[in-house]
Amino acid sequence: MSVIKSLFAPYRGLPREVYVIFVARIINALGFFVMPLLTIILTNNIGLSQQAAGFYISLSGLLYLPAAMLGGKLSDSWGRKKIIILFDLLSAVLYLICGFIQPSMLMVYLLMVAGMCMGAAGPAHDSLMADLTTPQTRNGAYALSYLGFNMGFAIGPVLGGFLYHRHLPLVFIGDALTALVALTLICVFIKETIQTTRAGSFDASRELEKREQGSIFAILLKRPILIYFAVIAFGYNFAYAQWSFLLPLQFVQQFKALGVQYYGWMAGFNGLIVMLFTPLVTRFVTGTPYIRRAVYGGLLYATGFGLLSLWSRLGFFFISCFIFTLGEIVLSISITPFVINHTPISHRGRMSAVLPMIMGLGYTIGPIGMGNILAYTTIERGWLLIGVSTLLFTCLMYGLERWDRREECKTREECAECAVMPHAYALDKE
Repeated sequence: MSVIKSLFAPYRGLPREVYVIFVARIINALGFFVMPLLTIILTNNIGLSQQAAGFYISLSGLLYLPAAMLGGKLSDSWGRKKIIILFDLLSAVLYLICGFIQPSMLMVYLLMVAGMCMGAAGPAHDSLMADLTTPQTRNGAYALSYLGFNMGFAIGPVLGGFLYHRHLPLVFIGDALTALVALTLICVFIKETIQTTRAGSFDASRELEKREQGSIFAILLKRPILIYFAVIAFGYNFAYAQWSFLLPLQFVQQFKALGVQYYGWMAGFNGLIVMLFTPLVTRFVTGTPYIRRAVYGGLLYATGFGLLSLWSRLGFFFISCFIFTLGEIVLSISITPFVINHTPISHRGRMSAVLPMIMGLGYTIGPIGMGNILAYTTIERGWLLIGVSTLLFTCLMYGLERWDRREECKTREECAECAVMPHAYALDKE
C-alpha cells in the first residue's frame, strides 16, 4: 500500500485547477476521433488522391505555425482563458458543421481552419498550466496532464474507428461534443490567470521567471540555452516520427498481410505502457533536473529505436517498443516544464508557440527525410541511422547540461560543485 502511495505522491497536493485540467484532458482525448482518421477521410470519403491528401495535411501543418504565434501573443496580452474559450469554441463549432455536411472540399477547408484554431489555443493551454504551477509542482502537474490525455486516447481512436464504419457524421459531432464538455470544465472551474503574470514578485528560486521587456526573439537571444534545447529536441522528435512512418513499413515488409494488425497491437501496447508506467517513471525521476532527464530520454530513444535494426521477431519488436515508450514518458513530462522554468512569465504564451515550432519540425520533417533516405538504403539500416543520430543528439544534450552548469558557476562566487548557491541547473529540480 505504501508503494502505491509513493507512486502517486507527485500527483498529490496540486492546485485544484490541475485536477480539472486532468479530467478535461481525458474527456477531450476520449473524443479524439477526427485527426487519427484524417488521411482516410480525405482519401476514402472526399476522394482526394494520396498526394493531394498529403498536400492538404502538410498545408494544415504550415498554417498551424502562424496561428500558434498569434495565439501565443494574444494569450500574453488578452489572457489565457479568453483565448482558450474563443478558439476552442470556434474549432468545436467547425467540427459540428462538418458533421452536418457531405464530404467535400468545403469540409477540407473547414477542417483546416479548425486546425488553425486549435493551434492558436495551444500556447494558451500551456501558459495556463504554467501559471497554475510552481517549479515544485510542475513535475506532477505536467505528468498528470500527460497521463490524462493518454488515458482518453487509449479509447478515443478505437471508438472513432467504430463510428467511422457505421456513421461518419458522428465522428465529427462526437469530437466536437467532447471538446465542448472539456471546455465547459475549464470555463466553470478555472479562473483567468493572466493577472498572476502582472503582479507580485518571485524570490531567487524563480529568478528566470521574472517579467522582462522586449520581443520573444530578444528573450531567446538572452537565453540561448532554450534555442539549443529546442534544436536537440528537434532531433529527438525526428526519431520519434519514425514510430508512425518507418515502423509500419517494417511491419508490412516483415509480416506481410498481418503487418497492419501487428502494428495496431503495438500501438495499443504503447498506450498501455504509458498508462501503467507514467506514475512509476514520474516518481523515479522526481528530484532529477529536467535537462538530465532529457539525456536519459535520449538514451532510451537511441536504444529502443536502434535495436529495431537488429531484431525481426515479433516479441523483440515489443521489447523495443517498451524501451522507447519509457523514453517518450520521460521526455513528455520533462521538456515543457524545462522550457517554462526558463521563460519569463511575461512571455509564456509566445514561448509556448515558438519553441514547440522548432521542436515540432522534427515530426514534420521526419517522414519526408526518412522517405528520401529509404531510396538509398534498407529499413534496417534506416533504424541504425536513427539510433546513431539520436545518440549524437543525446550527447549534445549532455554537453548542454555541462555547459549550463559552467555558465552559471561563472556568476556564482560560492558555487562549489553547483550546490551552494541556487542557479539555473539547481532551479531545474523540483
